[in-house]
Amino acid sequence: MALAEEVRRIVEDAAHAQSGEKVTGVVLEIGELASVEVEALSFCLDLALHGGVAEGAALEIETVPGEGICPGCGARVPLHTRLDPCVRCASYGVRPVAGTSMRVKAVEIA
Repeated sequence: MALAEEVRRIVEDAAHAQSGEKVTGVVLEIGELASVEVEALSFCLDLALHGGVAEGAALEIETVPGEGICPGCGARVPLHTRLDPCVRCASYGVRPVAGTSMRVKAVEIA
């Protein structure tokens, strides 16, 4: 719920900065390794946005693939979890470098 409340704050700040009366769409980028349960966040956003300038806004969620660098061979490899081994040399301890964050990518204002 805390993530949903923060998204609401960002969206409302953007709407007020643009003198918009109604937010019609919100685009979120969520990394595959960000530890965010998308269905739970969507549910919480419905509650958090209720009664505000973004109530009823279309929500689009874009997934950013996880990626890491292998300490064994130095390869940049895809990661689906933080515990995945390197797909090239099977080493563990791959350091995530992409897909670890969440951000509000766009706010569409009427």
